[in-house]
Amino acid sequence: MYNFKISEIYSSKSPNHGSFLQTPFWCEFKTRHGWSYRRFDVTYILPAEPDYESCENSPVQEDLVKNFELAVLNRSFAKGMFSIAYIPLMPALPFECTDEDTLNKAFSEEGEQVSVLKELVTPETQSIEFAYLLNDLARALKPLLPKNTIAIRFDPAVGFNTPEDRDLFNYGIKQIAKSERLKLKKNKVDIQPPDSTLVSLEGTTEEIMARMHSKWRYNIRLSEKKGVKINKYLGNDIKLSEKIDKFYQLTKETNARDGNSSHAKSYYLDLIKSSQDEIASGKDVPLVSLYIAEHEGEEIASIMTLFSKDEAIYLYGASSNNKRNLMPNHLLQWTAIKDAKEYGSKYYDMYGMPPEGKNENHPMHGLYMFKANFGGKNIHRTGSWDVPIKGIYGLYSAAEKIRAFWHKVVMKKIRGR
Repeated sequence: MYNFKISEIYSSKSPNHGSFLQTPFWCEFKTRHGWSYRRFDVTYILPAEPDYESCENSPVQEDLVKNFELAVLNRSFAKGMFSIAYIPLMPALPFECTDEDTLNKAFSEEGEQVSVLKELVTPETQSIEFAYLLNDLARALKPLLPKNTIAIRFDPAVGFNTPEDRDLFNYGIKQIAKSERLKLKKNKVDIQPPDSTLVSLEGTTEEIMARMHSKWRYNIRLSEKKGVKINKYLGNDIKLSEKIDKFYQLTKETNARDGNSSHAKSYYLDLIKSSQDEIASGKDVPLVSLYIAEHEGEEIASIMTLFSKDEAIYLYGASSNNKRNLMPNHLLQWTAIKDAKEYGSKYYDMYGMPPEGKNENHPMHGLYMFKANFGGKNIHRTGSWDVPIKGIYGLYSAAEKIRAFWHKVVMKKIRGR
């Protein structure tokens, strides 16, 4: 269906825009921690059809030419015997979807008039095109990747308002892949968190706070009233090593409490330090910051964030078992949200929340409520999709499922969670 023109490139036209996972800064950082990285300029032609005229302001008479940069990460296993190629938060849908206001009107009493005037375009109306896009892009990339690559894994930039809409879309893609005999498989282990909440940074800080749950506004003010102070550290701070030590100590305390795992301390130090080093050298790269909440000389909670021109990301967080009643995490997030707005980011991504946590009986209900009540909009992405290119992929996929089951089910039961 698609004709791709792909060439390797060694710099980016927009190094601090789009998903942070696609930025040269992030990809080069990952090369120092077990990955390899290639960047490509991708162009493809999408034949225009009358049904998709709503994607443009005027009737389409010519083929649509799509062009974008694409970062591909590779991770080797078994001493280099095989590797997985990973493409985070790309590609997007081939056609621009009808805006939400028009969709809402289409399903109102005026809907018949709207649908006559304009053909509606949703992710579901382009499922076939999207399935082929993943399949054909993987085939076009295959000759340009390491010969030991056994599969290409996508985390597409396709989001939905509800988990049910996402699940229905994924089901449709599976059926298309089966009927069209495409080697496209939904991976049961998602690499990036598919569910999150995005806090819009439009408006004043007062307007942003007004969109929060009233209890969250109260908790922020309570934390300030009780004397919690937030200190911010960048990669060139003279106290950086000491503060990363504290962050890591809090991380281990959090892991012991919640049954999670984390990166090595050197990983966090490299991330924040390399950000500031590159900024100091004049490069346009995301800003990584460390925030630590302190009360009466005791450092009780911490978060690490990344700000780019498009998005701000809550990357990592940790907290002590002490003084949690002072609500330091609420004040930490609010401080970062205000800084992200000042930096110029468009939204603040809480980066991961369990949609099933909305249920009061779910063990992660507290995490869900904490992130959701900052006034953001929930988003539910498709999760990871694989295009196998070698037979050994089946064995790798089975091993991956067993590993995920062991850590997410067995170990949590052993730890009593």
